[in-house]
Amino acid sequence: MYETSWNNLILCSIDNEKPHSILSGAFHLHKPSILRIITALKKSNKMQENNNLTEVEIDDEIIIENKELSLWESLIPVIILMAMLSYNIFFAGGELLGEYSNQYILLMGGLVSAIVGFFNKVTLKTMFVEVVENLKSVLVPIMILFLVGALAGTWLVSGVIPAMVYYGLKVLSASIFLPASVVIAAIISVATGSSWTTSATVGIALVGIGTALGIPTGMIAGAVISGAYFGDKMSPLSDTTNLAPAMAGTDLFTHIRYMTITTVPTILITIIIFSILSTTIDTSGNADVSGLLTTIEKTFNITPYLFVVPLVVIALILFKTKPLIALGIGVILAAVFAFIFQPEILSTLSSSNLKSIINAIFVDTEIATDNEKLNELFSAGGMKGMLWTIFLIICAMVFGGIMDGIGALARITSALLKIATSVFGLFFSTVMSCIGLNAIASDQYLAIVIPGKMFKKAFEDRELAPENLSRTLEDSGTVTSVLVPWNTCGAYQSGVLGVGVGEYFIYAIFNWLSPIMTLIFAGFGIKIKKLISEKEPVISAE
Repeated sequence: MYETSWNNLILCSIDNEKPHSILSGAFHLHKPSILRIITALKKSNKMQENNNLTEVEIDDEIIIENKELSLWESLIPVIILMAMLSYNIFFAGGELLGEYSNQYILLMGGLVSAIVGFFNKVTLKTMFVEVVENLKSVLVPIMILFLVGALAGTWLVSGVIPAMVYYGLKVLSASIFLPASVVIAAIISVATGSSWTTSATVGIALVGIGTALGIPTGMIAGAVISGAYFGDKMSPLSDTTNLAPAMAGTDLFTHIRYMTITTVPTILITIIIFSILSTTIDTSGNADVSGLLTTIEKTFNITPYLFVVPLVVIALILFKTKPLIALGIGVILAAVFAFIFQPEILSTLSSSNLKSIINAIFVDTEIATDNEKLNELFSAGGMKGMLWTIFLIICAMVFGGIMDGIGALARITSALLKIATSVFGLFFSTVMSCIGLNAIASDQYLAIVIPGKMFKKAFEDRELAPENLSRTLEDSGTVTSVLVPWNTCGAYQSGVLGVGVGEYFIYAIFNWLSPIMTLIFAGFGIKIKKLISEKEPVISAE
């Protein structure tokens, strides 16, 4: 995900343990949310009794347990929401209530949650506070999304995206494209610690190249996302890679080493599957490559100098520049390059070159060519094109905030904890809790924080090392967020890559295989590390 630098963080555990330093990492887009979590980790658990509610305070953010709320009452909003979303997707073609059907359904789900809360003595103020905190946590992501829209528009009119497609078509063949996309995305994501950065840069280019080669966009997006989330999960610069061990009570590099046990087999299987898929694709676009190259050359002024723009953006992120600044510079630099390298394109789009740039930043831009495939590729929505995704994120945060405010999230997680009667059951409950919270709360952080808090003691009671929990949180919480259309991650990736979650879901192999892999290891007891008992005497040989 999109992160900025995080230097010398001092994290404390929930249970009054001594603080320990986490090496330089990276914040996710949800910087306000992370700040609240970090502040919480510097405090002991604080429980406040307030009528029927027990509040676990995390600075401004509160995870609420409602004593009067039953499990079935907690599930009512979830069941209704899932039923409406399923009907809209499978029977109404996504247009049950018009273009913004999913958004309206999320708001209706929030209303149902509020009604359940009222019947269980939860005040409107409590729910409102949680919604506000959720919305505050996505202010930066929303600004990033606007900038990504502007980036796409300016990178199009400046010739950056066409140049990427042009040279990519020359280098990448259809026979190796999908596995190569996984590897390229993985390398960039490990280097930046950000799946969001990866998608907004090389991801967009790879989708363009693959589309021109005649490869289905769902496959391309699935390959990019698989590689991007490998890095998001394994990079020490990633926010979730730092957050998960902090919640579980282990250190960063122990966590990363332990994750390799399940993550390396998963990414290898992913690459193998994409290599096999490459042999089955009917890449009719291969025959048209020479024609595509000629059309791109005729339409744009293609030069290697255009790669300065994406290289500068990636360099800024590697040097831990704030994402808003890095992307903002990318937009400005692309605008300058458009004036220098593509004056003819700008003149065809508007009577004023400056107006063409402004339109590319804010509204739709379409560049006509003599190839229908390229016409579809060389179009961008600017900031306006991100409005649907932003509205979806806002509505998801409203639903998740009310569910958290009435205590439903904690209640559902507690119920999952109770069914963990074995070691495998404990891992299974943790996995289902993370996946469920990604769908219900629509927020990757809550899918790590809440299960991390709830299951930590259970792992300790079964004498399981904390890295078991931190690995499971990442295997199921971090990577599955992108598989939920209304989750901030799913909405972002879908909006940036221009491919619906339903199209790439089955091809995001690394993402749905990760939780399965962690359960396989748990079921067979492979590499399940135990706590070292301090009671056993050390016998020295003399």
